[in-house]
Amino acid sequence: MGLLYKISWRIVNDEEAAEDLVHDSYIKANEKNLVFPSLDDAKFWLIRVVKNASLNYAKRKTRERKAYQKALYEDHRKATSGETDMLRAETKKHTIAALGKLPQNLKEVLILREYGDLNYKEIGKVLGITEGNVKVRMFRAREQLEKLLGEDDVYLS
Repeated sequence: MGLLYKISWRIVNDEEAAEDLVHDSYIKANEKNLVFPSLDDAKFWLIRVVKNASLNYAKRKTRERKAYQKALYEDHRKATSGETDMLRAETKKHTIAALGKLPQNLKEVLILREYGDLNYKEIGKVLGITEGNVKVRMFRAREQLEKLLGEDDVYLS
């Protein structure tokens, strides 16, 4: 119990949560009626179960905290000013024009990533290139797009 508690507590930094996770792991082990070749095998299995449960708990708490922060500090104003709308429209037009000036091989990776929501591996499969090549093209595309847009000329919000 002591070792499992220490592992869980180090991951979640919460005494009660660590106790609950260890307790749940013991229950899970008991429910499964697993038979292990040795006591060490059972110990290592329990350690893995506690570690994974603790990591999942920590991730869930982080996501909950981020969602809470976002909801708490999010700007709830719905209406935009005419000036903001005009700046957005101008920025969109400027961005599309800059995108059109990129070489085809750079434009296509940028479009697939930003508008198609594909990851680098998927883009590589679509274009028939390696994932590393996709990363290089993506870097170059963003670099050139930044030069074309210029930092002062674009309204981002």
